[in-house]
Amino acid sequence: MSKVYTTEELIQILAAERQACLKGERLKLEVTVSGNPLIDQFIRTDGLQKFTAYQDFKAAIHNYQQENYISGLILHEISVKGQTLRYPKVDSELVALKSDLETLKAAKNNILEFWYKVTGEMDLYLSFNNSKQYQQIITSDVERIAQRTEWASLWKWENSNFLEIILQLGWGQPEEAYYKRGRPHSGSEYIHAVNPGNRPIG
Repeated sequence: MSKVYTTEELIQILAAERQACLKGERLKLEVTVSGNPLIDQFIRTDGLQKFTAYQDFKAAIHNYQQENYISGLILHEISVKGQTLRYPKVDSELVALKSDLETLKAAKNNILEFWYKVTGEMDLYLSFNNSKQYQQIITSDVERIAQRTEWASLWKWENSNFLEIILQLGWGQPEEAYYKRGRPHSGSEYIHAVNPGNRPIG
C-alpha cells in the first residue's frame, strides 16, 4: 500500500517545487505567449513557462488532495494587543475539502468575536475595486456582511507606529474567493481596521 502524504508534507512538496520552477529547473516548454510563432520568437517565455509548470504541478496536488481526502487546513495563530487566537485556515497553496468548509464555518463566530474585541476603537473600511479603494463603514455594516457570508479569516500589518487588521468574510471555496476567480459561487469581502486617522495600506 502506498504512503498517503499529510497536509504538512504536501505544503513542503509544493514549496520545493515552487523553488525548482523559479530556478528554471522545471519548465513547460510548449507554452507560448501569443500563439503566433512569428511573434513568440521575439518574446521571452521562460517566466510564463516556469509559472505554468508550477500551476500544473499544483493542480495535480489538488487532485491528489481530493482523491485521498487530505485536508487543506492549517492552524493559524494571530496576536493583536495582547490577545491571541488560533483558528483553522486553508493553506494558500492547497484547496479546501467539504469537511474543511464545515470546520471553517464552525470557526467563524470565534474569529468575529476576536476581531470585534481587538478593533473596538479602530476605524473600519470596506475595500472594493481589488483593494484599490476604501469606504469607511461602521460595526453594524460589518455585522450585515457577516450574516451573508460563511467563513472568516484574519491578517495584520503592524510596525511600531501602524496597525491594520484585515477581516476576510467569504463564501464558497476559499482559494477561489482569495484570487477572485469564483464569483458568484465563491467570493469575499475585506474589512480593514486601522487606528483613528489612518488609512488602510493592505
